[in-house]
Amino acid sequence: MIQLSNVTLSPDTDFSNLPALIAKVSGLQAQELRDCRLIKRSVDARKKPNVTLVCTFGFSADHEEKMIKKIKHKSTTLVSQKQNDLRVIPCKKHSEPTVIVGSGPAGLFAALILAKAGAKPIVMERGEAVDDRIRTVNGFWQGGKLNPNSNVQFGEGGAGTFSDGKLNTGTKDPRNRFVLETFVRHGAPEEILWETRPHVGTDKLVAVVRSMRKEIESLGGKVLFGHQLTDLVVVGGQITAAVVQTPDGVKEFPCRRLVLALGHSARDTLRMLHQKGLHMEQKPFSMGVRIEHPQSLINISQYGNTWGVPPLPAAEYKLSTHLPDGRGVYTFCMCPGGQVVAAASQTGGVCTNGMSLFARDGQNANSGLLVGVSPEDFADSHPLAGVHLQEQVEKAAFQAAGSNYFAPVQLVGDFLKDQNSTAFGSVHPTYRPGTTFCRLEEYLPDFVTRSLRQALPLLGQKLKGFDGADALLTGPETRSSSPVRMVRNEVYQGNIGGVYPCGEGAGYAGGITSAAADGIRVALAILEEMK
Repeated sequence: MIQLSNVTLSPDTDFSNLPALIAKVSGLQAQELRDCRLIKRSVDARKKPNVTLVCTFGFSADHEEKMIKKIKHKSTTLVSQKQNDLRVIPCKKHSEPTVIVGSGPAGLFAALILAKAGAKPIVMERGEAVDDRIRTVNGFWQGGKLNPNSNVQFGEGGAGTFSDGKLNTGTKDPRNRFVLETFVRHGAPEEILWETRPHVGTDKLVAVVRSMRKEIESLGGKVLFGHQLTDLVVVGGQITAAVVQTPDGVKEFPCRRLVLALGHSARDTLRMLHQKGLHMEQKPFSMGVRIEHPQSLINISQYGNTWGVPPLPAAEYKLSTHLPDGRGVYTFCMCPGGQVVAAASQTGGVCTNGMSLFARDGQNANSGLLVGVSPEDFADSHPLAGVHLQEQVEKAAFQAAGSNYFAPVQLVGDFLKDQNSTAFGSVHPTYRPGTTFCRLEEYLPDFVTRSLRQALPLLGQKLKGFDGADALLTGPETRSSSPVRMVRNEVYQGNIGGVYPCGEGAGYAGGITSAAADGIRVALAILEEMK
């Protein structure tokens, strides 16, 4: 395959006829080209107002080595076409099913690979199927009761279902392409295969995870909702059964292989696993708030006055700074045209997250504004001390905002002046069920508020308007990642034989794509062991 890289194009370029577009760029004839594809596309706004698209194209042709010499474009290479199908090892027909706890990306992809091998996995999800889950979450956002087992954190698809559905990752895992192609096969927009920062959006993720579940079931797997792991039966250091709370009471499921794809919020399960002796260790994480601006402000700051002529996607940002004391402050999970959502999963606690639909057409932009938290900031050396800190902050926020799952909010200008907020400016909150004006100091640790106060003006120097007085801080954001790592060996097992910690909750991933890749990695290890 011939690859053309660093092709600069206008944002209003028509991509509907790729052979004609590639022919124009390369100087070749369209009829000479086969298998034309867009490999990568990004927006370059470094030289505002001259905003451009930077693309990579690929195509095949006869006599490619000779053809390259005829191409006008400078950044041209001959590359081999990589196969992204994973080699799935068929398992023994009568092997005992592997039990997978959790149906987030790690659990779903582990189940999919095992099902493809004929292993007939059993996925146990404490929450509801995605359609029921949506109704439950919307009811909570409208002021109804929190369901601790089915919410933004728990249920089919995991926490990523109620997010922007970002699929970009800093890892170079070769499984990432397989993950993206699987999502497209199950209904995700094809553009995630080439956009530099791909996203699916909550509205489209719902259909994707539902379709993946149906494929797993069609291959002989089972997905059981309302099933919560409550205990392990361990004999001689080896798991022999999973004890599960089901809609019909407590049951034991015999198993010698248990995948823990819990996600980062199953705190009751973490405590049970610690009591059973599963080796865990503290892990750094981050906490802070969500910050909201008008999306129009971000568009103009990033694109200049060219925004909208020609049309460009809702602008994104990614900011970070290191303070004199060495602590890092950064933005996380930026949601263009999105909303701040109530992400509580424990009674009597408030936490937030960000969410966007695929169109990203909301009035506000939001992102996490987070401060690094290290084990030195924890109260003690207990493996779950980071979890305890998260819970303390969430309970304090719940009480500060009125003990009704409203979120505490403060304007950036008032926060920087260390004064109370009394009225909204140009930014109105998107968080439901409601908000209450509170100082950040009422619920966040001192080192977090001190760091945020130092960092905001510095970040405002990097993105004009970021520290504007009307920008809104909604808190707390406590669950950007797991504060715990479940230690595993070179074959992905913990110190209890047959237990496979997996994904973000186990401390081995940081988002949808990397969690899915870890689920694949663990599934392949299980299949290797089952040969």
